[in-house]
Amino acid sequence: MAIGRKGSRRIVVDGTTYRWRLRRRPTYDQALCDRPCTYAVQHADNPGTILVVITNQPHASNWFGAPSAAVLPSDVHAAITSALCLGWSPTRPGSPFHLNRSEGFMAGPEAAYG
Repeated sequence: MAIGRKGSRRIVVDGTTYRWRLRRRPTYDQALCDRPCTYAVQHADNPGTILVVITNQPHASNWFGAPSAAVLPSDVHAAITSALCLGWSPTRPGSPFHLNRSEGFMAGPEAAYG
């Protein structure tokens, strides 16, 4: 499934253009702070395998107001570079490539507040 242009952001990494998107609304588990925030990346011109990046932050719109950090273009750039080194082929069809960067994520609202 392709990422639409509306609501997605453009980023260029090593001369290649990608589009990335963060869900505006959290999933149920993300809203409960049980799962970390994720975002998707795909090749802009020849969409193939989508990269799904799992962050170590709660979604900004979680129901408990747990603090979170914004996903910055520099984070997306680093994730794309890492995924390419790990074998992600953005122009080939296939199932999503998951890049897990959730080390240090603590689930649940109590974990967010200590």
